[in-house]
Amino acid sequence: MKKYNKITPEGTNDLLFEECLARRYVEKTVTVVFLSRGFHEVVTPGLEFYDVFQPESSGIGQEVMYKMTDRRGRLVVMRPDSTMPIARLTATRLQNLPKPIRLFYNQPIYRNHPGLTGRSDETVQAGIELLGAGGIRADLEVIATAVEALSTCVPNFRLELGHAGFFQALAEQLPITEDVREDIRRTIESKDYAALNTILDGLGNSRQVTAMRRLPRLFGGEEVFSQAAPLCSDEKSTQTLDYLEELYRSLMQLGLEEKIIVDLGLVQRNDYYTNIIFSAYAEGYGDAVLLGGRYDNLLGNFDLPIPAIGFAINVDAIVKIMLERGDSPAVETADILVHGKAGFEIQALQYLSALVKQGFQCENSVFETAEEALNYAKARGMKRVDLIGNTVETISLKD
Repeated sequence: MKKYNKITPEGTNDLLFEECLARRYVEKTVTVVFLSRGFHEVVTPGLEFYDVFQPESSGIGQEVMYKMTDRRGRLVVMRPDSTMPIARLTATRLQNLPKPIRLFYNQPIYRNHPGLTGRSDETVQAGIELLGAGGIRADLEVIATAVEALSTCVPNFRLELGHAGFFQALAEQLPITEDVREDIRRTIESKDYAALNTILDGLGNSRQVTAMRRLPRLFGGEEVFSQAAPLCSDEKSTQTLDYLEELYRSLMQLGLEEKIIVDLGLVQRNDYYTNIIFSAYAEGYGDAVLLGGRYDNLLGNFDLPIPAIGFAINVDAIVKIMLERGDSPAVETADILVHGKAGFEIQALQYLSALVKQGFQCENSVFETAEEALNYAKARGMKRVDLIGNTVETISLKD
């Protein structure tokens, strides 16, 4: 039988020195942003019961989840999403806290991507959830936090702003099944105009069909609202568009004209989004580096019907961008190698501890001879070697 003890499973990879430093930098940087805005960290289990992610409410297909059974035969999955577990956590352990509840997380999710070469099945996400708050004030706060968090790591990005309710309002007026609705949604999301037209050609001519045809082309600045207004054929679509315009105008007062565009073709798959949805794209990465939106009905599935909104940053994507542009923290070599002569090993460790307290970065020599220690220090590019015996002998290795 072939052994796989020298490779990682498909969709996973090891991280080395610079990659680890870059990941820790991103995690620390966005954590500072979240803490400064009053959010509190939570960690949910890597294993959850399958029921937490029922496809009808989560929008996550069961074929995407890594599934197994526990010792009682119950179906469990490796966490494919962080919002659903946090909704469960809030409804069961935090339901009596004053609202709103501000939470943030930094943890991996696991999703199987069959046939999608290059996609990672293990992705670290960092994000926030603002639970128990509805309305434009909460929406503005979360979007502003998303912009600030991304700006600290990748200044060149754009944030696309949409509304899940606009597509839903149009779809409700079409005589289509749920399967056809999903096909239409998928073609709009991918901006596959040919496939979209093929589906819509079978539905005849109507104001709603015309609106669906135009939906993936309705993106840009403030002009989108005047272009979309004639497509509204009921109160729900009109109110949706009006709210999105109000939110957009408010965000412009924050000086985000160069960062935010409106995209009415933003129709993400997660079925729990009910209102505002947004995603961000950064230069040098093909997929979204941030996804978010409002999910006012989700916590009702856990018997706590409160409004909520949040977002998740793809930490691994940000790390990749930083590494490719040479913006990641450098791997530092120790300044000093401390080598204890025979019989002075403990004194060497004590000396090293004293240097560390002074701010030096040091390594302890594990070699038997001073010659071996010197050769190692030169190979590693260290500045000096301190030999510890009855006295301290410092050997400088600077050029």
